[in-house]
Amino acid sequence: MQITLRKIDTSHLTLNEAALSRCQRALELRDRGDFDGAQEVMSPLWKGIGQRLDTSGLHASVAAEVLLCVGILTGWVGSRNENGDADGTAKDLITESIRYFESVGDVKKVAAAQAELAYCYWRTGALDEARVMFTAALEKLTAPGNTRGNALLGWSVVEWSDCRYDDALKILNDNAPLFKKINNHAIRGFYHNQLAMVLRKLTAPQQQQNNIKRIITEYQEADHQFKLAHNAVFRAMVKNNIGNLLRELSRFKEAHEYLNQARRLTVSVRDKVRTAQVDQTRAHVLIAQGKYLEAERIARLAGRSFEKAGRQRLLLDALISRGIALARLHKTEGARFTFQRAIEVAQHVGVPKQAGLAALAMIEELDDLSIQTLAVAYERANEWLADSQSPDLLRRINTAASKLLARLQVELITGEAADAIRNKPLDFAQELLRYERKLIKRALVQVDGSLTRAAANLRMSYQKLGYILETRHQDLLKERTPIRRRAPPKRR
Repeated sequence: MQITLRKIDTSHLTLNEAALSRCQRALELRDRGDFDGAQEVMSPLWKGIGQRLDTSGLHASVAAEVLLCVGILTGWVGSRNENGDADGTAKDLITESIRYFESVGDVKKVAAAQAELAYCYWRTGALDEARVMFTAALEKLTAPGNTRGNALLGWSVVEWSDCRYDDALKILNDNAPLFKKINNHAIRGFYHNQLAMVLRKLTAPQQQQNNIKRIITEYQEADHQFKLAHNAVFRAMVKNNIGNLLRELSRFKEAHEYLNQARRLTVSVRDKVRTAQVDQTRAHVLIAQGKYLEAERIARLAGRSFEKAGRQRLLLDALISRGIALARLHKTEGARFTFQRAIEVAQHVGVPKQAGLAALAMIEELDDLSIQTLAVAYERANEWLADSQSPDLLRRINTAASKLLARLQVELITGEAADAIRNKPLDFAQELLRYERKLIKRALVQVDGSLTRAAANLRMSYQKLGYILETRHQDLLKERTPIRRRAPPKRR
């Protein structure tokens, strides 16, 4: 989607004035969702992500503005293009701008840059770091206005992402008068969208019908503000969220219609990551409809996009969705591996609540977990989600506890418990075969059935693994990808 006002005449301006003018125009175009136009405006100073930034001859305060502007654009453009290094580059640029602003004593600009740095941390899933940055920025931003509003919204998003919905709502409610006075349509739209998202999470299932009108009204106002801002990306975000809400209400046909609209908008601006976000929401809808095969495929592809872009928080959601779809397709080993991978990723990036959600989903979806695995998964989920402010999550944790208790009771009254204290004869050959089968099946599941990659992971040749399957574990042949026969050479 092309937007006008890209060209800018700076021939009558000094070098510093021209640079500031370009930064202002580029950020205006960013608010409209015209990232190509923003890059075009900045092209005399910046040729694109990874390219050297030209600040030669600029005053320190102006160089800081250019660094901040390019850092902001790098985060947005990199996300759109699935560039996993973009947020790291953006952090470096914005951090350098902060040093420049500090050198000239511009406290307000330091705070504005800290808020943008916090958004970089949030995008990569580093919620604690993002929270620290947003609160540090807000300590300096005491005057009402767009900059403070932007930081407040970011702080609310962090608390929402951390399942602290009451805290997120308090931030929005306490600052409602500020957002009513702001005349920036993008920020006002962001406020209404965020308010709707928080209210949806705080609404218990039995209260959904009563609060649905308020939530939809907030989404509609957000869409109206983004339409005034000419921002197709944010309008797509709202339509995606409405589709998710309709999914929760089992209004699947309407949900797909909104998701179709959202996807057309994200494709029109060539935003790969947000297109994947819409696809991920569609996977949720398809799971609710019982269309697990299609849901698994879509969640898998969306996850690849998030992984390429370095969007770990979004990747976690895709992994959990895929795990649920695999479990309901009775692909137990693949589901367990996917849930466990989600837990590992969440722990690696420091978002324990997402790890808790993955552990909780594993308990809910897999009935053949060992009692030890079930107990550990529940203990971790309960620990990681202990301070969650979602009524629905608390209900799910209680249900998981009931499932664990029921399994413990079964274990105690069956022969399995008695077997644990008796010596049993073991057949070495059979035990070895059983373990070999389990190991090979796990290796195949982890690589989506690729025999070549499974053999590499098992440190054996492709031919040897193929022989073992053909001779000892023929039931596992269905786990591998189909063999592609080479076409015979053409005769001359």
